[in-house]
Amino acid sequence: MTASRMKIQNSPTIRRMPAYLHRLLEMQQEGRESVSSTELAEYMHIEPIVVRKDIALTGISGQRRVGYHVDELIRFIKNYLGWQNPVRAALIGAGALGTALLGYDDFAHYGLILDSVFDCDAKKIGTRIRGKEIFSMESMEERLKKSPVSLAIICVSSAAAQSVVDRLVNVGVRCIWNFANVSLRTPPGVIVQREVIAGGLAMLSVKMKNSRLHPGAEILE
Repeated sequence: MTASRMKIQNSPTIRRMPAYLHRLLEMQQEGRESVSSTELAEYMHIEPIVVRKDIALTGISGQRRVGYHVDELIRFIKNYLGWQNPVRAALIGAGALGTALLGYDDFAHYGLILDSVFDCDAKKIGTRIRGKEIFSMESMEERLKKSPVSLAIICVSSAAAQSVVDRLVNVGVRCIWNFANVSLRTPPGVIVQREVIAGGLAMLSVKMKNSRLHPGAEILE
């Protein structure tokens, strides 16, 4: 019997959720108790109906003239995204991009804990970057067997990415966040999210080109 396939719907909604959460966490720090869909729409530069449809997917219900309770909406969004429980992750590759990710403080708000960092540069091994100790690639399997993680973040070269992922899969890692510019081959049951930085640049470039060709036209997201 072939394995069933599940398609994740509403990808634009999912991509907007962290932005909602970021603003809600700011409001929580400010002592705000409630927020309206109109306020979130103005923050996001989208229509209020889009915000209401997005938030409805989390299962929460707003109140007329009150909106949503900030603490409750944070909880519902985190639950919808699977961020209610912390996820332990390993970062593979402590180069420029990996170091930048280590400095991203919001991971803690999103339930992501960087547990181990690995690199092949002898000058980095045993040192600390952003407070995280750097371990050698040779020790990766041994360390991950003793201290398993649910997710691996790949920030190595395209040439090295596949062999690194093969090693990770062999020690039981089943979720890969891939920042290497290559399509990875993985067995069934392994989840891969590929981030193509050039994809964002391509979208921006097309918007810039269309803006030049059609001055004054509204460029939609």
